Amino acid sequence: MSFAVVTKLPKCFQFVAPSLQRSIQTSAACCKVSSGRYKVTRNRDKPLTYEQANPPHFIFVRKGFNSYNTSNLLDGVRPSETAMEDVFIRKFMTGTWHNMFLSEVIIKRQLNMIRISGIIARNMLPRKIYFLIGYTEEMLTNWLQCPVKLELQTTEDRKDVIFKYI
Repeated sequence: MSFAVVTKLPKCFQFVAPSLQRSIQTSAACCKVSSGRYKVTRNRDKPLTYEQANPPHFIFVRKGFNSYNTSNLLDGVRPSETAMEDVFIRKFMTGTWHNMFLSEVIIKRQLNMIRISGIIARNMLPRKIYFLIGYTEEMLTNWLQCPVKLELQTTEDRKDVIFKYI
């Protein structure tokens, strides 16, 4: 919404020329960037990992991509299918490895192979972890029709991956 302000002019300049109009802008400020950032809590007791602590404009400067996906480039092959496969892989991993992932699920695609990496908690017996690794690799390989390799690292305490509190 804008308002025209007419200044006192002599009678020969009683018309309102476009160059003599002043406008008032009343729209909201759109320069505030808040998407992709975590809200600061009152007691500053929300834990964040290193990946979560960096703001979105530091992607690939200080933090890496969670999916290495080059099919969205010019003349890329099946970009929508690749994005849906990444969503499916993340949901399958969080469902199969319930409450064990301490970091994000990182998906790396190299030629025909998919490598999935992340940090998990060491709160299960090793043979159950090995079973889940084999089960996950076999199921995803059959569903996605390409070899899938899991690269997991374990940590004893959940507090080891906390970078800062907000």
